[in-house]
Amino acid sequence: MSASVAGRAASRVAAVVVDYDAGELLGACVRSLLDDGVRDVVVVENGEASAARRALDGLTVPLVVTGRNLGYGAGANRGIAASGDSEYVLVCNPDLRVHPGAVERLTAALDAHADWAIVGPRIVDPAGEEYPSVRRFPSMTDAAGHALLALFRPDNRFTRRYRDRVGEEVRRVDWVSGACFCARRTALEELGGFDEAYFMFAEDIDLCWRAHQAGWGVGVEPHAAVTHVHGVSRRRHPYRMLVAHHRSALRFEARRARGAERLALPAAAAVLGVRLGMALAEEALRRRGETGGPGNGGA
Repeated sequence: MSASVAGRAASRVAAVVVDYDAGELLGACVRSLLDDGVRDVVVVENGEASAARRALDGLTVPLVVTGRNLGYGAGANRGIAASGDSEYVLVCNPDLRVHPGAVERLTAALDAHADWAIVGPRIVDPAGEEYPSVRRFPSMTDAAGHALLALFRPDNRFTRRYRDRVGEEVRRVDWVSGACFCARRTALEELGGFDEAYFMFAEDIDLCWRAHQAGWGVGVEPHAAVTHVHGVSRRRHPYRMLVAHHRSALRFEARRARGAERLALPAAAAVLGVRLGMALAEEALRRRGETGGPGNGGA
């Protein structure tokens, strides 16, 4: 693939980067997009505008300052609205780096599958380990089992059924991570973008679920890759993010439940409440270990 071919493909894409105080990682993300040929990059800042401007020093990209933390989906919607009329929109976190040729491969996948609304790349961490960015819509039983067991038994059978593999072939999947995906603008407009009632988390599964409900497909392009430094913004406000995560999970379950499943929603809420309590306790212990508590030599 020549640089000119990649550049022509990427010129059909506008990128939206939703930031919340990711620091210099934001600048590295934007540079990787520009290096991969994306001409139109819009940064939406949900955090401190001055910090974002420092990170973007020397980069002439529009900065949309929201004035407060609107959440990921709402921030992405603002960026999509400000990104012009490109055929495709790449939505991504600020703490990732796009590998060369990734944007071209994502657009090619959408070109080849006219019924797809969204396609996601392979996501790896800085060590090269693959992140489980492709997942299945879980049954209520699998969702409950995953919620209760994943914290201390990550390889339990419920979580294994919930997670899908990226694999080696371009293919249709249930849903892909919102950390990075490329979408058809007409599909996003038809779907109304992200549901802004989700502050953080589950806005991606909700968007993909609504895409399927509307007759669109969702796919993965395993040969398009990005490196993601997970949880940079999340680590600054862990308790608030944990609450948001569980609240969003319950909202999605309520949205997709049908018939008799709706009778199980109080039980789902109870399961998520138990899981939230365990997650908060685990986070408190982790932070205590980092800062030093009794038995750790700390004050």
